[in-house]
Amino acid sequence: MEIAMIELKPNFDNPIGKIKPMHAVNNAPMFWTYCDIFHFLTEAGIPYARLHDTGGIMGGGVFVDVANLFPDFDADPDDPQNYEFGFTDHLLRELTAAKVQPFYRLGCTIENYHPSIGPRRSIPPKDPHKWAVICEHIIRHYNEGWADGYRMGITYWEIWNEPDNEPLIEQNPMWRGTMEEYFTLYEVTATHLKACFPTLKIGGYASCGFYEILNTAAAAQANVSSRTGYFIEFFEKFLTHITGKGHEAPLDFFSWHSYSGPEENIRYAAYAREMLDKHGFTETESILNEWNPGTHRRGTLADASAVGAMMVAMQNSSVDLLMYYGAMLESSYGGLFNPITNTPFKAYYAMVAFNRLYELGTQYELCHTSEGGKLAPGVYGLAAGDGQGKQTILVVNGKCIIGQSQDVSLSAPTGKWQLSLLDMEHDLSPVGMVNSGESFVIPADGVALLETI
Repeated sequence: MEIAMIELKPNFDNPIGKIKPMHAVNNAPMFWTYCDIFHFLTEAGIPYARLHDTGGIMGGGVFVDVANLFPDFDADPDDPQNYEFGFTDHLLRELTAAKVQPFYRLGCTIENYHPSIGPRRSIPPKDPHKWAVICEHIIRHYNEGWADGYRMGITYWEIWNEPDNEPLIEQNPMWRGTMEEYFTLYEVTATHLKACFPTLKIGGYASCGFYEILNTAAAAQANVSSRTGYFIEFFEKFLTHITGKGHEAPLDFFSWHSYSGPEENIRYAAYAREMLDKHGFTETESILNEWNPGTHRRGTLADASAVGAMMVAMQNSSVDLLMYYGAMLESSYGGLFNPITNTPFKAYYAMVAFNRLYELGTQYELCHTSEGGKLAPGVYGLAAGDGQGKQTILVVNGKCIIGQSQDVSLSAPTGKWQLSLLDMEHDLSPVGMVNSGESFVIPADGVALLETI
């Protein structure tokens, strides 16, 4: 089948907004406490690393989770001796040294392997007020120096993760309580933390997502077909609760998850934005902080193009922050780094490419694109500039059809552009120059970056 040529026509006289941080991640390429390849995060300009499931099962017993940092819930939360910060201190020092800001999830690691045996950390705190005070001291340790701590300036603090994971309490690996018990925990904790730290961003709750609004095959593939209605019910009742008289609670950001493709995620984002606005949360950020094109693509060029396509598509959606799951080494979901060689997979370089635009700061019109930054079916494009002559165009051939390359012509006001390719032979390395009026080819599942000289 003959593929029509795409004409790139950037309009650098028409700025249309900021390039958003679409290349944030979950966790980091840490092997236990070894952080030797965090420099890759720096080199890709990764802006945030969300700390959930950090260290593996049950948070490795030492990382991030509230129960790891404060192991005896009956102890005095005002006494620094009752906290065990050491391992998490090490991780956060390494992240901040790599110029990556932690996005801290307050709660517990998913207990996937324990429902039939019995929950450990997913049981609701027996005293929500005390739990909120413990969280307060964790924040003070990392942001205000409490208990020989730090002044890291961590902005985002997320209250729990996926409390809506299963409608049946005994099957829920994240929250062994009712939805109303979670609403109470959120209300108490968010209100307390916002009173203590008015400039920080307090939110939650890392929803399992909104598959039900489409009822697509993606929902069944995500093994959530019987659960998706509960996700929606939980979300809408949560918003009703925290806006109800006597239960008002702050929501600086609402976080949610999806393992679907770009077109579906754009629609989920629109639904989340609509519901937040409907309940008066018009300034609340919408954050998709778990997504992955599919672990079956891990390590392939097709995965790189799928990652690139998602970042471009969501830049043009109502999402404010996008966080890939994840940058870990020891996980099938860790699609950025090879755990055998400790070197980047192809998908990592898609994030490097997006960062080139993020560094320039401003998105500009790229003619012939439609909703989601699509140039043509399966092809996505995004243009950025710094307003002072530095300009970049990113094009992703995300068709995922073997052998289907894409011809592209360039019609730009500036003359000479450096072309870098991410394909089977290149890891976003320069391959030549393109002048305005000339054409080039993006290989199947490839990513192209054009930069002014």
